[in-house]
Amino acid sequence: MYLQCFLYCFFFPIGLAPEIPEDLYHLIKKAVSIRKHLERNRKDKDSKFKLILVESRIHRITRYYKKSKKLPPVWK
Repeated sequence: MYLQCFLYCFFFPIGLAPEIPEDLYHLIKKAVSIRKHLERNRKDKDSKFKLILVESRIHRITRYYKKSKKLPPVWK
């Protein structure tokens, strides 16, 4: 966590920081892979539940990053 903050604080002033934070990026990537899995396996109830959890985590982290101004307020 410390290293991630250090790298972000180091690269942000130069303009090399990523558009979205790394943890949010990986959560979105995970949600997309679960959705692909659910397209092939519609009856997988456990994956449906896990998708709900991942999407709610995405919304919570997005709300935090909007408040801390690391994401623009109109980002979706």
